[in-house]
Amino acid sequence: MKLLTLNTHSWLEEQPYDKLDTLVETILSNQFDVIAFQEVNQSIAESVIDVSDQFAYQAADPTIQIKRNNFAFLVQQKLEQAGLRYAWTWLPAHIGYDIYDEGLAFLSLHPIQEIKTFYASKSKAYENYKTRPVLGVQIEDSWYFNLHLGWWTDKDDSFKEQWAVCTAVFQTLSGPIYLMGDFNNPAQATNEGYELVTKEWFDTFHLAMKRDKGHTVEKNIDGWAENNDKLRIDFIFTNHPIGVDTSKVFFDGKNNPVISDHYGVSIQLTAAIEQTIV
Repeated sequence: MKLLTLNTHSWLEEQPYDKLDTLVETILSNQFDVIAFQEVNQSIAESVIDVSDQFAYQAADPTIQIKRNNFAFLVQQKLEQAGLRYAWTWLPAHIGYDIYDEGLAFLSLHPIQEIKTFYASKSKAYENYKTRPVLGVQIEDSWYFNLHLGWWTDKDDSFKEQWAVCTAVFQTLSGPIYLMGDFNNPAQATNEGYELVTKEWFDTFHLAMKRDKGHTVEKNIDGWAENNDKLRIDFIFTNHPIGVDTSKVFFDGKNNPVISDHYGVSIQLTAAIEQTIV
């Protein structure tokens, strides 16, 4: 099993269609089993598409409207045109930059058996950029959750409060669970979100037999305007000590061109673990 998480920052980068093609080419080359995207945008003003004949699409909610330039939809369509079908789903989170529906997406090479959603944030207002829903999919015997959570220092809706909500949901589930996404909490910060999560969850970066530096942000970006450090804020956590062969950063300019203000993170489970899951 290969997993990939990426904050896409979609339609907010220069030459976005070239970067979309780079992403598609990378997925075709690597054939990740499960992909979690954050900041998956579609234009609010764009026309709605009919997804009733899109057999690969599974709605997280029947009222969700997929617009013509939904980033995950375009990725999935290009992959299918190239002969690789991914099942996919998308959950809107809030309005982004006044003109986008911003959300979370999953793509999976395996059937999505069930979808689970909940709000981690206190805010549920679509107009509030701090509104943070969580998207989960069950694939085979495992749950995968896509998270884009808030900041530790946020006085209105802190990471600590959001994590408590997430923990309560995760504790109701059995079997392997994978948490994928942008946690907005650097691994190097002490007594903050990363240490809170890793009290009970395993960071697959440290489980990996082979790994790189793991940094996914290397400059000041949206949400980290004063940052000048190399940060590891995009993670794949798990609730059990699995065997991980590799943990590797993608789209960092060294391993594939940069396509977002975040780099992606991919892990590959060891063959023994793959056999038990499959």
